[in-house]
Amino acid sequence: MLTVRDAKFGKTRLIPLHPTAAAALARYSALRDEHHPRPADPALFLSTAGTRLRHSNVSLTFSKLTDQAGLARRSASCRPRIHDVRHSYAVATVLGWYRDGADVAAMMPRLSTYLGHTDPKHTYWYLSAAPELMALAGDRLHAHLNGES
Repeated sequence: MLTVRDAKFGKTRLIPLHPTAAAALARYSALRDEHHPRPADPALFLSTAGTRLRHSNVSLTFSKLTDQAGLARRSASCRPRIHDVRHSYAVATVLGWYRDGADVAAMMPRLSTYLGHTDPKHTYWYLSAAPELMALAGDRLHAHLNGES
């Protein structure tokens, strides 16, 4: 489990991690502590100076990585953003729930908590522009209206 402290709205939450992600973070933490035994900031991810990473630097690095990975921009003003990873995760999670026949409405508070949202209505916003998700939701609604569920 990863503990996120003092996040948006001062909230703290636990995030379950895959064992490989936990192992990678443990290796990073050991290297970080070796290089910065007394860091200037308590953040998990630190700059080479031992300070909290700046959003602008993280975004620049993410942009360089997406270019290296060959992720194309949809237009001059529409490029991959680090925040899109959260959106993709949310959509993929809900798509999986629909495909598994889960009660999506009952599961939404879990996803909202995981993403750090104060209310599931903020999570639904992430999902409103996903055509594949809207198609599955429409299919489920059609089945319900036709007495098939």
